[in-house]
Amino acid sequence: MDLAFTPEEQAFREEIRSWVKANLPADIAKKVHNALRLSRDDMQRWAKILGKKGWLGHGWPKEFGGPGWNAVQKHLFEEECALAGAPRVVPFGPVMVAPVIMAFGNKEQQERFLPGIASGEVWWSQGYSEPGSGSDLASLKCKAERQGDHYIVNGQKTWTTLGQYGEWIFCLVRTSSEGKPQTGISFLLIDMSSPGVSVRPIKLLDGECEVNEVWFDNVKVPAENLIGEENKGWTYAKHLLSHERTNIADVNRAKRELERLKRIAKAEGVWDDIRFRDQIALLEVDVVALEMLVLRVLSAEKSGKNSLDIAGLLKIRGSEIQQRYSELMMLAAGPYSLPFIEEAMEAGWQGDFPGGEVANAPLASTYFNMRKTTIYGGSNEVQRNIVAQTVLG
Repeated sequence: MDLAFTPEEQAFREEIRSWVKANLPADIAKKVHNALRLSRDDMQRWAKILGKKGWLGHGWPKEFGGPGWNAVQKHLFEEECALAGAPRVVPFGPVMVAPVIMAFGNKEQQERFLPGIASGEVWWSQGYSEPGSGSDLASLKCKAERQGDHYIVNGQKTWTTLGQYGEWIFCLVRTSSEGKPQTGISFLLIDMSSPGVSVRPIKLLDGECEVNEVWFDNVKVPAENLIGEENKGWTYAKHLLSHERTNIADVNRAKRELERLKRIAKAEGVWDDIRFRDQIALLEVDVVALEMLVLRVLSAEKSGKNSLDIAGLLKIRGSEIQQRYSELMMLAAGPYSLPFIEEAMEAGWQGDFPGGEVANAPLASTYFNMRKTTIYGGSNEVQRNIVAQTVLG
């Protein structure tokens, strides 16, 4: 296992750093570094910049229009983007559904859908979770009935992240009730402008509508939008989730937010408090340990060995770290991190009251939002069971 970067990899890092510095809009980077709200236009603008360069699908092989980078290069790209203040790439298109279309879609589907994903032109959403079917995803009930050359879809999806912006949604749907629950699931691509699709925002603790309910009422979907074989969707879902679990660790954002925590601690005068600085040190040790875990996976992939089956561990540790740094930021700012008034923020007020740092205004929002991390993507309790079975034996 070699965790040191080669001279070629260091040169690659410098190339990425220079390009991002030259092309990342300053107004977007400022928002990211201060945890201010990113609009759809902000996220889409950066996606299109990456798409024009051919880097939105930075994990794609060359045969599908990607750069063909290896695992280490992909990691270095993600790290440099995060440290520079680039928005995290919305993963549903380029990171999640694209690999499924590449692996299991036919040529016509690849030619139809992949270009719009690679360019950042088409916004994709994920239709997996349902009420009562989150971590136990195999129990989903959203039904698709084949009628000639179409499916008729009825049911509900929930916690659909940024679904209010979605143009297409990839869905797990039930096409059979026979046998085990996993054997009757299919993978369907649905145009969200289709009659019968409705999106209902869910307002969260932080005042944002980041997640949504999506309802399907007799939605007519062409059978040509079925990926792979009918009732084989669970296999494709597992392929997708393996990409999500690794991505969900988000160690690069943790490194950036650790530096933000230090800036806030210094600005608020608690940096010299030994007990508080001990907490920052403990967090930093865990961030470095998580990074080492990620690098172990990358080292295995680079050497051609089977990747370590530790996706659950990455998810557990990554999500816990996100909650810890958001809590420590709140503690550092004290009363100046009190929940903001959304209308005031929209009007341009960012907490510029005497004694309060401008960067403190979004802290409560971030803290509330991060309560979700140990639940989404398969709750940490479920992940621990999976780790016990697959890693510990």
